[in-house]
Order: sequence, then structure tokens, then C-alpha cells
Amino acid sequence: MPDPTCPCGSQLNRKACCIPLLEGGSVAETAEQLMRSRFTAFVLEDVDYLLATHHRSKHSPTERQQLTETLKQHRWLSLDVVRSIRGGKNNDNGTVEFIARYTDGKQLEQLHECSSFIKENGRWFYLSGNFLNTPIKFPGRNESCWCGSGKKYKRCHG
Repeated sequence: MPDPTCPCGSQLNRKACCIPLLEGGSVAETAEQLMRSRFTAFVLEDVDYLLATHHRSKHSPTERQQLTETLKQHRWLSLDVVRSIRGGKNNDNGTVEFIARYTDGKQLEQLHECSSFIKENGRWFYLSGNFLNTPIKFPGRNESCWCGSGKKYKRCHG
């Protein structure tokens, strides 16, 4: 059976996409690649990777505990990258706008954010994010549900 598709939305096999980053076998070459790998880390509840890729200037004493609690409360479903500004292999900073969908219990929610990234010593780090208040666009009744169940939205969370 083939390995599953990566949760980051790239449509690639997870072992060819984000897993090498999470396992430390490679580093993100772009800000968008880091952002996608961080989403995958949220899906897989990889607190260590999230901490390691969060810029040290932004760490807090309770960060691990807060992340752990957040991961227990949410199930991350899908990611759409809206746009990337700079953040390429030859840049030292960049911004990625994205929409991440998740459930908080049974309620479908979304996070629309413009995230800032910085590259230091050849490694990208998440710096901060600005939340954008946009209405949630739910799937149509006959479209696939965000949760990845393979069911139509109306038969799953609709």
C-alpha cells in the first residue's frame, strides 16, 4: 500500500515531502516549505519540531505546555497556501499567507494568517503571524469534507 499523501496539501507522498524535515533528515529550503512542514507537525502533534522551528526570540517558558494543550483540543484538517512573498532560497525573510482548517470538537473552524519567517545560518524559522478575519468558506454539500474522511461534507460535518 502506498504511503499517504502529505497533510500539507502538496499532493506529494508524505515521505517525499514533510517527513524528512520533521525527522531532521533535511531542512526547509523556503519559507513556504517550512510553513507546510509546521502544518504537518500540527497534524502529527510533533511539539518538538514546532518548538525547533519557532524563532528563539519568540520562545516563552510555557510554550511547550500551550502547544501540547492546543494539539489536544484541535484536529488539523487541511491547508491552502494563498500566496508567498519572498521567502525563497536566496532570501533571508518571507511571508506566507495561508488558510488552515481544523475542528475544535465537532465545530469546523479556520485560521487565516499571514506568517513571517526569517532565515538564519541557512535555516528558516517561524517568527510571527497576523490573523486575518475572513468568513469561513464551508465545502458545498456534495464536496469532500475537510476532515479527510473521504465522505461528502453533508454526510460528515455538514
